[in-house]
Amino acid sequence: MKDLYLIRHAKSSWADDSLPDRARPLSARGQSQLAPLGRALARHGGFEGQMYASPATRAQATLEGILPATVSPERVHVCPELYTFDFRRLARWLMDREDDGPVAVIGHNPALLELAQWLVKHPPTELPTASFVHIRAPVRHWRQLAKGKGKLETLLTPSQFSYSHFARKLKKRAATDGTRPGRDIPVALQHQLELMHQLAPGVIIGLDDEFLHQYRIAIRRSRAIAESVQEVTGNNLLAKPVKELKRYANATSRLRDLHVFLQQLPTLSAANDELRTALHTYFEKEADNEQQRLVKKLTGKRYRKSLTDWQNRIESGKLEKLATSLSHKDIRKTAGRRIDEINRRSAVLTCSSPDEDFHRLRKLLKRTRYLMELDRAGWKKPLKVLKERQKHYGRFQDLHVQIQLLEQFRSNAPDILPAALRTLEVSLEQQKADVRNQILALGGLDGTPI
Repeated sequence: MKDLYLIRHAKSSWADDSLPDRARPLSARGQSQLAPLGRALARHGGFEGQMYASPATRAQATLEGILPATVSPERVHVCPELYTFDFRRLARWLMDREDDGPVAVIGHNPALLELAQWLVKHPPTELPTASFVHIRAPVRHWRQLAKGKGKLETLLTPSQFSYSHFARKLKKRAATDGTRPGRDIPVALQHQLELMHQLAPGVIIGLDDEFLHQYRIAIRRSRAIAESVQEVTGNNLLAKPVKELKRYANATSRLRDLHVFLQQLPTLSAANDELRTALHTYFEKEADNEQQRLVKKLTGKRYRKSLTDWQNRIESGKLEKLATSLSHKDIRKTAGRRIDEINRRSAVLTCSSPDEDFHRLRKLLKRTRYLMELDRAGWKKPLKVLKERQKHYGRFQDLHVQIQLLEQFRSNAPDILPAALRTLEVSLEQQKADVRNQILALGGLDGTPI
């Protein structure tokens, strides 16, 4: 069995048209593609064998930008033959290789794409810059390669493994202005559903945590809008979809907590490399297990049916009729009730209040914010205040989760650096107490629309 990785160089620059093709450098966008491409290749075994690259400047820059320090120089080669746009030349070069392990090639289109199309029965139709294909061929020797001999194992593009590249042309906001609830609500829900569909592949691939974060936002916004419609109208048309949205939001919650913890771990344990390594190893495994559980849910029949049902509900005349019945007065009245509830709950918070009271307030703040956004023009100042207040509650929640995770680690690995672990826990508990005091000092919200 032979493993072949065909890697197209990152995006190059055409700024200097006096340069020969071979000398063109990477563009700024190409430079930004390197780190995500390197992570994706590492996850899929792309650095386990021999690395070969075209001598072109853009291919060499790609090689330099993605190559892990763990790859020995003896496994890295520059081959003049790889500066080609003819897949037949590339195929002949490949079949002349020694029978060693996996081969990774950094080269150029159309040669790479056409070679992949020649090798596999169900070929890719495109290979954008900074993308790669992994092909597995059931042969013992490279010289035995032939048309249709390979199987496409993986095809990944920057928009699949890097949220920043996925989001370059993403329309993050619905085409609403907050002035016509009857029109805006179905449009907003449809937009969030489309985001869920677009983000789900990145969540499933699992190479960039931001996909999951944005996916959760789309779910929460959808749920908050639907719950707001229910609350304002007293109609249960959206009750079942809300229940399903809550199910999938809950399914993503722990994995998101683990992502945030792992992202913040270098700062949390900066004073102790040994503790950082132990925590990273333990929680990376936890995150991998949680990722597998989530993928199972997002690729299951129930999930597909839930989204289809939700799509049908959004497009139904019943929702449009229900949304049309809403008025700005209805929305403001409901938002006013929520603000009164926030102020009531805030007034009884104390230094000894359980963490759950703060978490409930955090969720209520979010729901109120999303409701106000249905009538955005009328709540400019309160929305700004809510967003700022959410940051404090979000920080409190992060610290709460971090302390819980450290307690989990302690219970499962009690003999690993107990003194250093306790020092970290004490530090986080003090930070949480400080944030708690900041929240208590915020006072009430002004619920006056503008």
